[in-house]
Amino acid sequence: MMYYIHSSSADPYYNLALEQVIFDRLDRRHSYFMLWQNDNAIIIGRHQNTLSEINAAYVKEKGITVARRLSGGGAVYHDLGNLNFTFVADSGGASFDFSAFCKPIQKALDAIGVAVDISGRNDMTIDGKKFSGNAQYIKKGRVMHHGTIMYDTDMSVLAGALRVDDDKIHSKGIKSVRSRVTNIKPYMKDRNITVAEFWEILRERMFREHAMERYELTPGDLAAVCQLRNEVYSTWDWNYGASPAYSIQKARRIEGCGRLEVFIDAGGSVINDIVFRGDYFGNGDGAELAGILRGCRMEENAIRERLRDVDIAHYFAGLTQDGLICVLLE
Repeated sequence: MMYYIHSSSADPYYNLALEQVIFDRLDRRHSYFMLWQNDNAIIIGRHQNTLSEINAAYVKEKGITVARRLSGGGAVYHDLGNLNFTFVADSGGASFDFSAFCKPIQKALDAIGVAVDISGRNDMTIDGKKFSGNAQYIKKGRVMHHGTIMYDTDMSVLAGALRVDDDKIHSKGIKSVRSRVTNIKPYMKDRNITVAEFWEILRERMFREHAMERYELTPGDLAAVCQLRNEVYSTWDWNYGASPAYSIQKARRIEGCGRLEVFIDAGGSVINDIVFRGDYFGNGDGAELAGILRGCRMEENAIRERLRDVDIAHYFAGLTQDGLICVLLE
């Protein structure tokens, strides 16, 4: 039996926790299908370095949530113009068989007049342009397959959020491959159909194909989701600290200060070593400041705490604490 689970939340931390609870907790004699949305979020693959995937300054400006999922693959942007789907089922011994889970979505879209191709390892495309990226997590013979369905996503935000600045970032993490992308809406016969209406159409098609029944999460299920959300998915340790080791070389010309170059080696997004170079003026020794920052998380509040009693202008004349934090994190 395949059950349909509805998520009314647009909180990425909650929805990622819900996926894991479905995977870990629900009766594995059955399969599960879920449609869901996240609002204004970047979802990072399990093995990626977060800072090398996002435009940190843009993410901060736009209030974009950054969350890490269980599965591998690349970073994706979610907004309320995008619809996500998840299958949880026994893997049948198959290893990363993406097409088996993409085909039901392809068939449902074909039925409403949208010609879809399954392309490469894990994409679905229209006219050669990607509208759906897919990823999987497999454990003990069970598979979680999830993917995006870009219906009316704001492409300008997608491009800005996932565009990394010119800093040189060397990481052991898996780097995303950028593809030409498109929304489904321009290919619909009726372009006035809203995202909510598209959700209903797709869900009804899936019910027809799989004779699904609705599954109501128990109070225990919901409590487990909230606990996992709060203790794992919403934490800095998971979303940033779980990043592989990396090094960053940053260079900024700052009005009133000069050129500042920063070389950072980090592990788990914690500063292992940091070196300052440039044509700035200052009376302090940069190595002394480096000693203050070693062992600090690459996170704004943590850095502010380390620098609370530090006169930044002593080391870099004309530079403020806010300015240095901006160099380090954006």
